[in-house]
Amino acid sequence: MGKQPSAWITTQQKKRWPLMILLLLSLSTLMAFLIRSTFDSCSNGSINNVGNFIREGQEEEKGGTHHEVNHNDEAPTPNPLDFMKSKLVLLVSHELSLSGGPLLLMELAFLLREVGADVVWVTNQKQTESDDIIYSLEHKMLNRGVQVFSAKGQEAIDTALKADLVVLNTAVAGKWLDAVLKEHVADVLPKVLWWIHEMRGHYFKLEYVKHLPLVGGAMIDSHTTANYWKNRTRERLGIKMPETYVVHLGNSKELMEVAENRVAKRVLCEHVRESLGVKNEDLVFALINSVSRGKGQDLFLRSFHESLKLIQERKLKVPPIHAVIVGSDMNAQTKFETELRNFVSQNNMQGRVHFVNKTLTVAPYLASIDVLVQNSQARGECFGRITIEAMAFQLPVLGTAAGGTMEIVVNGTTGLLHPAGKEGVMPLSNNIVKLATNVEKRLTMGKRGYERVKERFLEHHMSERIAKVLKEILLHKAKRHSES
Repeated sequence: MGKQPSAWITTQQKKRWPLMILLLLSLSTLMAFLIRSTFDSCSNGSINNVGNFIREGQEEEKGGTHHEVNHNDEAPTPNPLDFMKSKLVLLVSHELSLSGGPLLLMELAFLLREVGADVVWVTNQKQTESDDIIYSLEHKMLNRGVQVFSAKGQEAIDTALKADLVVLNTAVAGKWLDAVLKEHVADVLPKVLWWIHEMRGHYFKLEYVKHLPLVGGAMIDSHTTANYWKNRTRERLGIKMPETYVVHLGNSKELMEVAENRVAKRVLCEHVRESLGVKNEDLVFALINSVSRGKGQDLFLRSFHESLKLIQERKLKVPPIHAVIVGSDMNAQTKFETELRNFVSQNNMQGRVHFVNKTLTVAPYLASIDVLVQNSQARGECFGRITIEAMAFQLPVLGTAAGGTMEIVVNGTTGLLHPAGKEGVMPLSNNIVKLATNVEKRLTMGKRGYERVKERFLEHHMSERIAKVLKEILLHKAKRHSES
């Protein structure tokens, strides 16, 4: 069975939604996850924006401002990043968008601000025209005390020279070094921590990473990716990686609070499902990632189509199953997304497949689905943050046996793995059917995934791992300085 049905769906009782939302506001930090996305279903039905109720409730009760309150009378646990207090840190991002790299760097910025570090952000590749997403993300940083400078101005150069630490985010950000710092590059390299997330071969260009051997260190999200970079840079570019640290990511406190709040999850689940036209008893398999061929939405839809045929051929008694693709770009309508929608239409799956626009807010969807599909292709994800977020919501994961997913998902225990590529279509299809027909397996895998998150994938775990790396980089910089 899917999510538990509820009597709240009657028309008369829907009028109580604003009151319920206000109640939730006082119970948890759910409203940190304001829903700012727009739903788009293949059925072209009338779609409501869940966020309207939430934003109205927040404005009435909080005046649009959220303050975190510590209700614990015990002495707070020391933050492993406390040693960064008053340190000046420059964060260099290749872009500012809703993709994983920039969002992770923003998260680091906020962790550092919490302990009193001075944090400056620059974006190397910034659009000249106004962009709502860039505007929103920059103001989110400014509101948290992060200074935002032009990547190519004198302020950025001066900050790099004065900074205690410079973090380059992604391989592409390496272009900033020569383009902006020029003759000052050598002075800055010893205090550079290069945070690498890429797994694709086209990022291995000397113009991007020629300074890599000389930086203070590299930080990579998984052992698989670290080994790949070590071998690829040596074989293809003839350069040696610097001291490299593997840092698995962790879920934010805000996400965990929502994931562990049954009332919040129930409200979100019912509202999102209603918006998509999905019943509470239906089963939902979702892929939450930017829509692109590398993320495997096309192969997932093929697997989903095959699973529908298997269920019909075997006359299996299961609730209706649905596929949800979160990560569309309704404005761009790329060729690839058009292919996806055409496939859905050609196979008469309009009532079973739903597309949702890309969003910074994933909690409502994780609260509303039964299984996460992580179908990234080729070498897979460098880590795959959405995987541990789904496990926090006690969801089993169907993932490709590639990349960082293999360091997160325990095959047969917290989820099921399948091969990447076309050869993975039928195995994924069979895994969809396995979980669709076995409630106990879904629930057990979800529970074990949650336990695994609590053991190793929380924010404080990530902070501890990052703190160890930053101490090493600062020590490395001090040693270089004393030798010179």
